Amino acid sequence: MHRASPRWALGAYLWVVASVGAAGLADADGWIDLTGGDEPLKHWQDPATEWIIAGDAVLDPQMPRWLEAKPGRGVLVNGPKGRIKNLVTKQKFADIEAHVEFVIPKGSNSGVKFMGLYEIQIVDSHGAKELHGHSCGGIYPRAEHLPKYHHIDDGTPPRVNAAKPAGEWQSLDVVFQAPRFDADGKKVRHARFVRVVLNGQLIHENVEVAHPTGAAWRLSRETATGPLLLQADHGAVAFRNVRIRPVSLPAR
Repeated sequence: MHRASPRWALGAYLWVVASVGAAGLADADGWIDLTGGDEPLKHWQDPATEWIIAGDAVLDPQMPRWLEAKPGRGVLVNGPKGRIKNLVTKQKFADIEAHVEFVIPKGSNSGVKFMGLYEIQIVDSHGAKELHGHSCGGIYPRAEHLPKYHHIDDGTPPRVNAAKPAGEWQSLDVVFQAPRFDADGKKVRHARFVRVVLNGQLIHENVEVAHPTGAAWRLSRETATGPLLLQADHGAVAFRNVRIRPVSLPAR
């Protein structure tokens, strides 16, 4: 199960922000742009050719569960059918700050997985009164595939429902701390979502994640570094302005 940890960890993070200078972590220096430039797929492992490079993505007026790609650059759309290979960065990271903008159509489902293992859920949950770990912005629950896919814990729901309606661009800002291991490879500190902001609203603060989320809790080994993963095989989604910045957060 996920559990919140003492608030002093956030204070330590803010000390890091102050220590890097007046510009702090909000400065563009050190950010890696993962979706812009002339080669927007160059940072990703073996990107599927179905990924569409576009200038925007909007709801298809004929089929509201699909996205229509508009001409241009800077936006990545997960193909004409909305189910293709996930995007996984070539580079591996430990502690990071990340900014992701996304849009989904009605009923769609995606996610951002830190180190490829710890997921912040993206789903159409605008207006929902009851929130869960599988609501938009939630820290996804652990799950099993058999006898059919099912959750085995609750994950961590967002504090508030900050999700926008389907078809609107949304923003996710995350400070993530990787798990720590000793010299023998034994895990000594769990991963942690230090701060998660969805559409300008704080939805998580200092939430420790004892296990990978989804079925990865049993199928994948935790490591000191890992890639950023954008989920693309559960429904139509588009991403833009995806950037990541390695940071060094103090031990807690």
